[in-house]
Amino acid sequence: MTESLRPHGEYDSGHHDGGDGGEHDSSRHRVNPEWPPPPAHAPAPAQPAEPAHPARRRRARGPGALLAAVAIVPAAVGGGTAYGLQELAGGDTVASAGSSSTTVVPAGQKGTVSGVAAAVSPSIVEINATSDAGSSTGSGVIITSDGEIVTNNHVVADASSIKVRTSDGTSYTAEVVGTDSSKDLALIKLDDASGLKAATLGDSDDVQVGDQVVAIGSPEGLTGTVTSGIVSALDRDVTVSTDESQGRRQGQGGGWPFEFDGREFNGDTGGSTTTYKAIQTDASLNPGNSGGALIDMNGAIIGINSAMYSASGTGSSSSDAGSVGLGFAIPVNTLKADLDALRSGSTT
Repeated sequence: MTESLRPHGEYDSGHHDGGDGGEHDSSRHRVNPEWPPPPAHAPAPAQPAEPAHPARRRRARGPGALLAAVAIVPAAVGGGTAYGLQELAGGDTVASAGSSSTTVVPAGQKGTVSGVAAAVSPSIVEINATSDAGSSTGSGVIITSDGEIVTNNHVVADASSIKVRTSDGTSYTAEVVGTDSSKDLALIKLDDASGLKAATLGDSDDVQVGDQVVAIGSPEGLTGTVTSGIVSALDRDVTVSTDESQGRRQGQGGGWPFEFDGREFNGDTGGSTTTYKAIQTDASLNPGNSGGALIDMNGAIIGINSAMYSASGTGSSSSDAGSVGLGFAIPVNTLKADLDALRSGSTT
């Protein structure tokens, strides 16, 4: 009866007398101490083992966690995203994004004029163009790291030589790639340039009256001048001269040919003109701002500055002309629609 009192599953080790008085083979009852006791019940169906490594368990949760992590990256990277994409894509790719969604201004300076100026000034240049008709000083916007620059047609039209100075004082020679006098736009290319900081082109369809803006250019040859204001109106019909000699006059003491509502400002616009829809701003613009940038508070280009109003009237000199808070810029979406034609060498 002693066997019935032994805990279930316990095995003998050693010898004992059998009921027949004979000796049992001890090997039949020797138990290795590392062996587990026999189960009390039938084994349950095997369950899949939980992976021991915690990293594997995290991956097993599916793609949702990965997507969430990736979605956070652009917010953390902030302004570096758009420019980084442009650089990775190559020097001939224009960085472009909606002005409401992309910022090139560091997070700590977002929404400040100083932040916009610091982020975008390296992408703005001074342009000096010379032709038989004279010389002119204007501005331009770098759109690729290898030196494609957008400016106004009236700054470089019919130029025999073009000199460009970047914000760090480096000088380059440049050639005209393409022009579009009907939109007062031109594309020039620097010789032997690389590693330049390209501006980010925004979306002028997102611009609203009252939006804060910054203008950067070289008025009267004062390189890198920064002014600020708001968008004061949209879709203004502005008429500017397409006559190269008119564009040169500002470098010879003349005005900045411009017409609005049937009246001429800053001198005679001549017989050849073009009219376009413009963004109106009260950011201060002066002769030499032509071809520079109108920028939103995220640091995206929303317009190319092209004309200003001056109360000085016909025949005034550039020393008399000055900003009275009525400046005009070509919407950047007009530029983006025209860029392929300019790059192809069109000279319309």
